[in-house]
Amino acid sequence: MIWLASLAVSLPFLAAFAGMLFGPSLTRVLGGRPEAPAPLRNGPALIACLPIAVSLVLAAVAAFVVWRDPGERTGELTVIQTGSVPIRVGLQVDGLAAVVGLMVCCVALAVQVYSVAYMRGDRRYSSYAAFVSMFTAAMLLVVYSGDLLVLYAGWEVMGICSYFLIGHHWEDRANSRAAVKAFLVTRLGDVGFLLGILVLGTQAGSFEIDEILRDQGALSGTTTTVAALLLLAGVAGKSAQFPLHTWLPDAMAGPTPISALIHAATMVAAGIYVVARLYDVFVTSTAALTVLAVAAVISMVGAALAALAQDDLKRVLAYSTISQLAVMAAGLAVGAYNPAIFHLLTHGAFKALLFLSAGCVIVVAGSNLLAHYGGLRRGMPITFWSMTVGFAALAGVPPFSGWFSKDSVIEAAQHAALHGGESTSATALHRFSVDDTSSLQWPGDVVPTFQKLPSAYQSELSIDLRAATAVVDLPAGVAWLVYLGLLLTVALTAAYAMRAWLMTFFGEPRGTYEIREPSRFMSWTVAALAVPAAILGFFGLGKEDLRPHLGAALLSVLLVAVGAGAAYLLWNRDPALDPARALGGVRPVLARAFYVDELYAVAIVRPVQALARYVVTFDRRQVDGAVVGTGRGARWLGGLLRVPQNGNAQTYLTGLLAGVVVIVAGVVIFL
Repeated sequence: MIWLASLAVSLPFLAAFAGMLFGPSLTRVLGGRPEAPAPLRNGPALIACLPIAVSLVLAAVAAFVVWRDPGERTGELTVIQTGSVPIRVGLQVDGLAAVVGLMVCCVALAVQVYSVAYMRGDRRYSSYAAFVSMFTAAMLLVVYSGDLLVLYAGWEVMGICSYFLIGHHWEDRANSRAAVKAFLVTRLGDVGFLLGILVLGTQAGSFEIDEILRDQGALSGTTTTVAALLLLAGVAGKSAQFPLHTWLPDAMAGPTPISALIHAATMVAAGIYVVARLYDVFVTSTAALTVLAVAAVISMVGAALAALAQDDLKRVLAYSTISQLAVMAAGLAVGAYNPAIFHLLTHGAFKALLFLSAGCVIVVAGSNLLAHYGGLRRGMPITFWSMTVGFAALAGVPPFSGWFSKDSVIEAAQHAALHGGESTSATALHRFSVDDTSSLQWPGDVVPTFQKLPSAYQSELSIDLRAATAVVDLPAGVAWLVYLGLLLTVALTAAYAMRAWLMTFFGEPRGTYEIREPSRFMSWTVAALAVPAAILGFFGLGKEDLRPHLGAALLSVLLVAVGAGAAYLLWNRDPALDPARALGGVRPVLARAFYVDELYAVAIVRPVQALARYVVTFDRRQVDGAVVGTGRGARWLGGLLRVPQNGNAQTYLTGLLAGVVVIVAGVVIFL
């Protein structure tokens, strides 16, 4: 099993290096040959697509094995001795890693295939495809990692890949600024993330995830809370949650397939995944769960309101991602572990579909602005129906996938609110060792898994219990805040999804371009993604906490109808106008996302820039002045000293004789 995971990570990594080394030469050699296949004329498409396809097969096999025989598989590749806590380079495959790894490979392959047509003619396609492969390998390393420092390596590689991919068209100022902003904001959160890893590892005596979770009870409450809060800083940065969310909408300046990759399968999904992977750490800290819940409510409601007023289709989807990731974070905060992970999977399907469909629309219309669309359904039937599925899943229309996963999160939040903030988590991991298991009594909801310990402890058995035994305890007011925030978000999501759908595909065309389907590589890819976006929700019916229940389901459908119906009624009054006009004077505030960027500019960016200018001025005038002055003084002194050292022997002899005369005169006079 571990070698499957190792190959799944290694193949995209090797593809990235191969693309960097041989991609430009392939482009030069084959680019001018009409007889070459179209994918090759566009650059090293096979180097980009084939390894990801093989990784997808390997990830699928690993997921199937885990599904047939549930349990955790771990493997150690090597140990790096550090003098204190060793770094064990190993991988870990369990149910969570298996399904998320499969999702990552599916979306990455779709993005690579889509990019063959979308990036046609791009002179730097080879480096673009290589960075996509590296991005995928880094996320897979995060997913399959069994050690926190190894996970952190993949975490940081994703950060640098996002910088290069968002800024792929670096000649455009907006792209380069967005890339720098994404890099700096996420790095800010990563400082806390690294410190959190160090706190956990040093206190537990190991950076192994299993070891940390096994010794969770030995860690003090203060240590756990500090570590969890530090980790949340990195999670907020990577998953674009308040207050480190501002980079994600600006990142829409990059190529659309990269937006799909970042929003659906990598980068932003990594933060939620890490909270799920280390969930036992967060569950034991009420303070950390409270911070996670409050940040999630602010993010989900605020981003949904901002999405209502955006003119750019990609920015609508970007704020939607922030909001939907907050739904997952809120689910984790109230103990809805399985529903949150399920929503992560369904979101990966329908958000990749929405972004790639948006790419089709943008290629045809030549614009990102909703005001330039209209009536596209007639000439773009594949894109229309595919994007319709995506918007329906996003809004939570039954029976599309988003309805199942979002409804289960809402129901868990409702349960927590009605029970004073208390709920049970189905993922509590308790490990202990015994000599004899025959005397143990298991609760009805506990399924024990027995594993042999290392050779030194062959007489004992390690028992892993994954059961609904951990109590998630939130303050009652916070639990109600999460629940009401989720309900409001459902209505707002339906409203902005309906607005974007109507303005894109209905009404009269508002452009002079030819309405047609783009390349078959692009349209077929979005058609393929529409399938999981439509049916993925049915795969959760096998688990009780993922099944829709009548009360919560009816409430969710009612809110969807209210939000979508309001948007439709406003649009139907005059299909040529934007329904967001009804927001009136509030619209500029929402369009600028409550001026958070402007606030950061005033409170942080400008003071730092002023300080930087002062430092530069001080450096030039004082530090550089002292250095330059020292140099000038040395030159002046050297000039004086070099006067007698002119190389003239007669001058030297005259000086010598003059000196002798002075000495003799002095002796005669004073003696």
